Amino acid sequence: MDRKSKPCKKLRWIYYQCYSEKKDNAALETALGEGAFLVDVRTPVEFASGSAEGAVNIPLDVVKDQISKFRNKKNIIVFCRSGNRSAMAKGTLERNGITNVLNGGSVQNMIKLTEQ
Repeated sequence: MDRKSKPCKKLRWIYYQCYSEKKDNAALETALGEGAFLVDVRTPVEFASGSAEGAVNIPLDVVKDQISKFRNKKNIIVFCRSGNRSAMAKGTLERNGITNVLNGGSVQNMIKLTEQ
């Protein structure tokens, strides 16, 4: 990759992040309006520093062991610091038969959405 293509790649990434967050927030707002089960998959220490209103803390490393807590929920929103761990949690849940899961992305995004 030459140096000239790096700025374009960064711009595409920034555009994707901004566009996809706006698009996905509509689905998140709908799920929140229907009383979604909010799950912060960060560590307990991170969770203690603040989270979205109404969220429970189920750290990523125990999501699979806590599958029973996700069953029979109409909508589930998982989130973390940046959206990476929540993407992994979403994958874990889906591989275990729980398909009504949305990745809420960052804790900041979810705080913003739950305060509306």
